[in-house]
Amino acid sequence: MARSSLKGGRAFFLQFTPYMPRKNAITGSWLDFHHPNPHEGDYWNETTQRFSRSDWAEKIGEMAALGMDRVIVTSVALRRKAFYPSTLLPDRWELACDDPLDAVLAAADRFGMKAFLGVGYFGVDTGTARAEGTAERKQWREVPKELQQRYGGHSSFYGWYLPVEAGIDGYFPEAYLSYTSEMSDFCRIADPEKPILIAPYGTRTIRTDSRFRRQLESLPVDFVAYQDEVGVRKTEPAELSRIFENLHTIHQDLPTPLWADTEIFSFEGKTYGSPLIPAPFERVREQLDRLSPWVERILCYQYPGMMNPPGSRAFAGHPQSIDLYTAYTQWLTDVSS
Repeated sequence: MARSSLKGGRAFFLQFTPYMPRKNAITGSWLDFHHPNPHEGDYWNETTQRFSRSDWAEKIGEMAALGMDRVIVTSVALRRKAFYPSTLLPDRWELACDDPLDAVLAAADRFGMKAFLGVGYFGVDTGTARAEGTAERKQWREVPKELQQRYGGHSSFYGWYLPVEAGIDGYFPEAYLSYTSEMSDFCRIADPEKPILIAPYGTRTIRTDSRFRRQLESLPVDFVAYQDEVGVRKTEPAELSRIFENLHTIHQDLPTPLWADTEIFSFEGKTYGSPLIPAPFERVREQLDRLSPWVERILCYQYPGMMNPPGSRAFAGHPQSIDLYTAYTQWLTDVSS
């Protein structure tokens, strides 16, 4: 089967063996224009910085060819600099593509994908819900409105993502609940119809009791994709069945679907202090198998950098990304036979 994409204004085709969709397949991925953490994006940051508009279209086409129908842009800005032409954050990242956000959305339009735009990481501190200051806070909270005005015409512009992650320790921190409530309000003002996604970590610590249930009920979000934390070496794949079965008991009676953010990476060296590299497919397959009975959707962090088809015209990432891509596509073909 051939799926079309665009390159330099002309059509080309990504060759891909047909398969029947499976519950344990990856159906979406995060995508960052520049990884926010030191060293973790070393294998692709400089490459994606040079990506042209057609390169981004190619990358989205590759994801669509694997059956992914969701793309989550990690953030539209990072450390007071925007990745798109913004009047609210006048400083810009130096990128070959003048507006990679529009390039991603335009490609997602063509492939019928749904995109979540990340609204966060605006300040220097990307890891907490702390505001940098009253004036900046007020300014940054207008970003969703600006995004809606600039990109609202894209059919793929589906929802919002809040990239400042909750570090759960048994329960959601109160500061995170306040931050999420405030940021969600600004997203709803920009467009009340667009759903909101969060992806908390600390998943293995969650106490699935009445207090946690009340917190979930109070969160003004529509989707929760819990990080499986295998890539960051906090959780073993064998533990995922128990962890997500417990989460399923909470979510099954709530309107908020249970999603998973599965980590298809490992670290080249020290955890949180070295570049991300593709995980062995045997590990990824076990993650998918153990998550799938309990979740409605599996997303991954992340296709860019961790997977590349052989001969990709927009290659970005570690050389082993070809191995992970090849093994994953073979598995997709095998499970459909």
